[in-house]
Formats: sequence, C-alpha cells, structure tokens
Amino acid sequence: MDADYYVADTEDGDHIDDPSEDALFMLLKDLDATENTFVTITPADPEAAWYASVSRLEEGGYEVEYRDPRHREHELTVQTNRSKIAKDLTLWLARRHHPGRPATRHDL
Repeated sequence: MDADYYVADTEDGDHIDDPSEDALFMLLKDLDATENTFVTITPADPEAAWYASVSRLEEGGYEVEYRDPRHREHELTVQTNRSKIAKDLTLWLARRHHPGRPATRHDL
C-alpha cells in the first residue's frame, strides 16, 4: 500500500508509509551515530517540496530540521527528547497540505 500523506525513510533502509507518532519515536530510537544516522520524512505527493529530517549527533542528541519553501518555513534545532521530537514532527506533518484533504488556513 502506498502512503496517503508522507513517508519516513532511514539511512539503513527502513521505510514507513504515513508513520504514526509512535512509529516516528521508534525510528528515532533506532538511530545511531555510525550507520543509521538519520530519518527523513517527505510528502507522498511528488509535487510538494517540504520535508523534515532528524539526524543523530555524535555527541548525543538530535539535529531536527523542518523545511517548507511554500510557506517560507525553515527551522533547525538540536534536541534530546525523542518523545518531544516525535510529537513535534507529528504536529508539523499534520499542518502540511495533502492532496484530497480540504485546505486549512495554514495552506492558503
């Protein structure tokens, strides 16, 4: 089954269509500083240009990046709490425009 909204991919090849907050947490938990250092979340719609990524830092913690050129959004932070990162990702992803879903005020 293909993703309806977005996909998450890790450096070592894990792939999840439309991951839940719990699935994002597990992907983050599996990151390490050597061979599985990042996860990217991209839209299922090939026309959309937004993305989010989380990279495991060697010194500990995670670099979290959100980018949505359509709305001139770009945020880059360093965080340590996987639960908070997964929750923030889920909320950010819910605010993205997805084809077939009614536009929100944020989409306009």
